[in-house]
Amino acid sequence: MSIDRAEVKRIAELARLEIPEDQVERLAGQLSQVLDFASTIQQLDLKGCEPTVFAPAGTELRADEPNGRRLRPEQALAGAPEGEDGFFLVPPIVENVNP
Repeated sequence: MSIDRAEVKRIAELARLEIPEDQVERLAGQLSQVLDFASTIQQLDLKGCEPTVFAPAGTELRADEPNGRRLRPEQALAGAPEGEDGFFLVPPIVENVNP
């Protein structure tokens, strides 16, 4: 699947990324390669293959016991750009964006 310059610019706008004009063509090629690779993976015949298990089934990854450490609100907010009454303030992320 090939991605063109217009599609790269549209994706960048949706993701709110600033891409320099001289990088758009290179990025289009890289995104096209990623999609081609994903397409190749989908064509594999995996009948009879068991999924990979990263952890033994039926066992806990860690003991689910509190260790007593707590992060106070003022500690959590110390690195935040904005905070109010113990909460993080974040800008709204939903806008009227025409895809």
